[in-house]
Amino acid sequence: MRGFLFIAALSVLIPFSVQGAEEEAADKKVERLDSVVVSSSRAGQNTPVTFTMVGKDELRRSNPLNSLPMNLALQPSVVSVNEGGTGLGYSKMTVRGSKGSQINVTLNGITLNDAESQEVFWVNIPALSSMISSVQLQRGLGTSANGAGAFGASINMSTAAVSPEPSASAEMSVGSYGTFISTFAVGSGLTKSGVYFNAAYSRGLTDGYIRNAYADVHSAMAVLGWMKGDNSLRLTYLMGNQKTGITWEGISLEQYEKDRRYNPAGEYYDHMGNVHYYDNETDNYAQHHLQLNYTHSFSDRLAWSTTFNYTRGDGYYENYKAGKSFSKYMMQNPVINGVEYDEGDFITREALANDYYVLNSDLRYNDGKLNLTAGINLSRYDGDHFGRVLWSNVLGDSYDYDSHRWYLNRGLKHEANAFVRGEMLVADGLTAYADLQYRGVWLNMSGPEDDGVLLDHKDNWQFFNPRAGLSWRWSASSRLYASAALGHREPGRSDIKELILDANKAASAGIEGRGVDIKPEKMVDIELGYEYSTERLALSANLYLMEYWDMLLETGKLSDVGYAIKENVPRSWRRGIELAADWNAFRWLQFGGNITLSANKIRAYTAYCEMYDNMNDWNYLGQHKVDYENTDILMTPSVVGMASVTFRPFAFMANSLKTAYVTLNGKYVGKQYYDNTSSKEHSIPAYFTGDLSLGYEISSLAFSFHVHNVFNRKYYADAWLWKAYFIEEDLYYCDEGIYPQAPMNWMFKVSWKF
Repeated sequence: MRGFLFIAALSVLIPFSVQGAEEEAADKKVERLDSVVVSSSRAGQNTPVTFTMVGKDELRRSNPLNSLPMNLALQPSVVSVNEGGTGLGYSKMTVRGSKGSQINVTLNGITLNDAESQEVFWVNIPALSSMISSVQLQRGLGTSANGAGAFGASINMSTAAVSPEPSASAEMSVGSYGTFISTFAVGSGLTKSGVYFNAAYSRGLTDGYIRNAYADVHSAMAVLGWMKGDNSLRLTYLMGNQKTGITWEGISLEQYEKDRRYNPAGEYYDHMGNVHYYDNETDNYAQHHLQLNYTHSFSDRLAWSTTFNYTRGDGYYENYKAGKSFSKYMMQNPVINGVEYDEGDFITREALANDYYVLNSDLRYNDGKLNLTAGINLSRYDGDHFGRVLWSNVLGDSYDYDSHRWYLNRGLKHEANAFVRGEMLVADGLTAYADLQYRGVWLNMSGPEDDGVLLDHKDNWQFFNPRAGLSWRWSASSRLYASAALGHREPGRSDIKELILDANKAASAGIEGRGVDIKPEKMVDIELGYEYSTERLALSANLYLMEYWDMLLETGKLSDVGYAIKENVPRSWRRGIELAADWNAFRWLQFGGNITLSANKIRAYTAYCEMYDNMNDWNYLGQHKVDYENTDILMTPSVVGMASVTFRPFAFMANSLKTAYVTLNGKYVGKQYYDNTSSKEHSIPAYFTGDLSLGYEISSLAFSFHVHNVFNRKYYADAWLWKAYFIEEDLYYCDEGIYPQAPMNWMFKVSWKF
């Protein structure tokens, strides 16, 4: 509660928000051509949508882990968490409660969301924030975007900035729990012939806070470009490679009280009852993105940009499975020395490989009064999911495991996207905005899943998503805007897969009629905002109404590999107000803060859980249901806030001491429920954390020291729940997993650049 009062006090002092400004390139021609590359998905200064800009310097200063969810953690309505507890490894974020699958993420206008799950797995592109030039975070439906439909937020990243001069930099960070991060970058600058080259490489290592939360992650980016006159050609390569310990299971509340660093992943017992942990209980994935962009400026008013993208992904996770049947892995029971074995211990590997092709092209016209952009996007995703048994204690090392394929299924997804967006100055200071988008999606799934169930399923969806609004700027410092938007989003692969598996399980128990009964989501988003900005003070307030029909909500249950299982609810909403500010009180003192107050409700919700006869026999009898009215949407806190203060004690000095700073920020996240029943027993208590940063620059060197969770709070930030109901006992059985975050920890960073 004290954390909330700290946020509220600053919010009373500075009750509105700031919009940052993107850094401008020195050469206007370079800047104009670069801006065309990302303009198709970004909002402009008069676009009536809610967004913030985060520039390169802010990304570098915010968090030495260079994990984008952690770098954006202090932005309005954002909640960021990490499975391993430290920030390096599996990280995720929500915006206004919208999950990762509802957040559209683009790099230079090309979506990074996985086409099947609609997620962005940030661990697969570690240190991305050290390699990009700017980020625009749009809250709500925002502008039309390519790929997975933005259904709560969008993150638009750019690597497009071209430096006019050669450069080089190196960063080294060391911290708690064996954390070490290194990043190196070089750039040729724009040569006289118009050629430029940039390259960066980063590696991060950590032991993690909880057991088995280690990570070894690599990132690389290379850009080769040519810019001459009205033409720009750019080839961008981005690589991410991760090897991390599995942490998705979480721990029970009971175990949390005993040992909050415990993790059951890879745990098994030998014949003497001694506990062991498999040392390669890991998740592994490599992703390669290749983008070729051509931009041509026909005139100062008209420009065309086209990008071809190819993404290749390969990965697997490896597990030790104790006491499993041979039939589970589609194997015959072996007979050894006359003895038939029906179960044993196994080491398994479940893998995927995918290819993603995108063609994106847009035309932009801007004459000062009319800003018109039209674009098309075509994509094809081809992904295989397959499994292998690597070893069994019964079959031993001599068995030919390569001759047996456990399962193989394929997902093929095509998308066609077309939009036209315009902003027109209709009167002095008054801009009208319209945005029309068509999305067509075709999905074809085939082949058996890991339990032999066929995932044969075809579907297609056609969506029309209109947006409109007004922006009134009556002075250089003040702007008022309002917008309304309609958005749709199709179900993800895991949503459909789990329903197919559930229908099969019900049929095997003699319960017919269960099938893939799932609908696309629909949302109307209404935004009303006010901004005030001067040299020393920037304020804004935003009121939002996000109204959902057939929203796909998580039930709190996870599948075997950590996917959230969702279901349609007829009517729900997220309604709130966002207030934030940035105040340069003095040259040596700055304040910042934001707070979101919201109501996030489901009008009528039916909670389902598996039903069994009794706790001894566990005979499946279908599903048990309970009806609720006006219940809270899970993992959507009603209060989220941040406050920060930066002190520059030597700001008036003429030497390098003027660069020294001390920043203290605090983040408050209100109470959250990890199911949709508003149950106090299944809630995450509100928490408040603070970070302290100290920095100093001298010549080309910069030093910073960061203390995370400086108040040493013991808290957990995420959770899941699975429930079963037993008729004879009239009792619920609950299995849950929570994710403890690290107590006070530190990192030291040194940077060199010229």
